[in-house]
Amino acid sequence: MPLRYFLLSACAFNLFTGTGYFFFSGVTNFGDWAAVISGLPLHWVWRALLVVVGAASYFIAAVVVGTGLVRYVGIPRLQQGRLRKLTIVPYFSGILLASVAGLLNPLGIQLLWESALPATAGGQSGLLWLQ
Repeated sequence: MPLRYFLLSACAFNLFTGTGYFFFSGVTNFGDWAAVISGLPLHWVWRALLVVVGAASYFIAAVVVGTGLVRYVGIPRLQQGRLRKLTIVPYFSGILLASVAGLLNPLGIQLLWESALPATAGGQSGLLWLQ
C-alpha cells in the first residue's frame, strides 16, 4: 500500500504542476508558454486560451487524483482525518523541499520567489481542496 500512495502522490505532483503551468503562464504572462506566445498575433486570445486550457486540465487532474485517493482511503466522509493527513503532509513537504532547493540555486533567491514557491504552493494547492 505505501507504494500505491507514493505513486499516487507522484502522479498528483506531476499532473498539478504540468496542468497548472498553463494557467499560471496565461494569468501572469510569465514563463515558457508566455515566451512561446509572445510574438503571436492576438496575444490576448492566446493568453486567454492558456488560462482556459490550464483551468480545465487542472480540474480534470484534480478529479483523477481525487478518484485515486477515494479508492485508496475509502469513503472520505468516514475517514476525513486520514484523507486530510494524506493530502496536507505532501503539500507542505513539497513547499519545504522546493524552498530548500531554491535557496541552493546559484542564480539567487529571486528565482525562488518567482518560480519555485508559486509553482509548488499554487500548483499543488489542488491537494488542499480535494477534501
